[in-house]
Amino acid sequence: MRLCRICLRRGMLARFHARSPCRDPVGVFRPRTPLRCRFGVSARPTRFADLRTRLATGLALGGLTLGCVWAGGLWTAGLFALAAAAMAWEIRRMAGARDRLVGALVLFAVAAAVLVTGLTLLRWGMALLAVAALFAWLVERRGAALAAGQMLPGLAMACIVALRADPAYGFEAVLWLFLVVIASDVGGYFGGRLIGGPKLWPRLSPKKTWAGSLAGMALAAILGALFSRWTTGTLVEAVAPVSALAALVAQGGDLAESALKRRLGVKDASQLLPGHGGVLDRLDGLMAAALLSAAITFSRGASVFIW
Repeated sequence: MRLCRICLRRGMLARFHARSPCRDPVGVFRPRTPLRCRFGVSARPTRFADLRTRLATGLALGGLTLGCVWAGGLWTAGLFALAAAAMAWEIRRMAGARDRLVGALVLFAVAAAVLVTGLTLLRWGMALLAVAALFAWLVERRGAALAAGQMLPGLAMACIVALRADPAYGFEAVLWLFLVVIASDVGGYFGGRLIGGPKLWPRLSPKKTWAGSLAGMALAAILGALFSRWTTGTLVEAVAPVSALAALVAQGGDLAESALKRRLGVKDASQLLPGHGGVLDRLDGLMAAALLSAAITFSRGASVFIW
């Protein structure tokens, strides 16, 4: 036959041959019945499965934290002592510290420092942390950075317990601290998504932007000022810049933890919190903001709501 003036053999062209129809060609199998999940469970995980886990964990921890902070005393100290010990364990785990005896003593010292702060004064808890850091440095010989770094969660959580012990605005000061850190995260997320723009530090955190950072600080300043109005009955103007500064420091704590994880080659500090990663992943910004708030409060001898 001819195709475009070129002679071709009849069998070279792909087509259905009318002379020899084939009902079931050899080597071609009929499709099998597709597999289906039973009991109404989808074969693919839903896109909101992780979100449900995150929400459930967040609501449970949020309710527990709010109740313990409201109760005060040993309830607050006990909760943050557990959090400090968990974060110290995560730091040792990421750093590869394997000495179990030293690890147990470090976790005990970190938790005890927070409890001692709740019972007496912050300076005694700080003294206990200093002794424990010196002991870990002398025994493990892993460097001063690890020895001091694993004590940092104890110091930050002890600062929160000390803030709660203020008889005037202790409960409100801790709530304000949580509020500005959450506002920084929420404002940073939506500001980065809606505005975009240049990245803040692509090497450490590819998703953070300058617009998100400024939006987080602005939202923290607004909510912090409104919270002071609700707490004291008057709008305390100085709370707004302090709230913005606390949000900035919280973002710095988040970046510092990202740098630590990148250097150690880990994605999450641990998997203690389903859907969230580790305790350190959730409280890194709070730790930094707590240290700043405690420094401002104790250097002035008054709460952030009193100026």
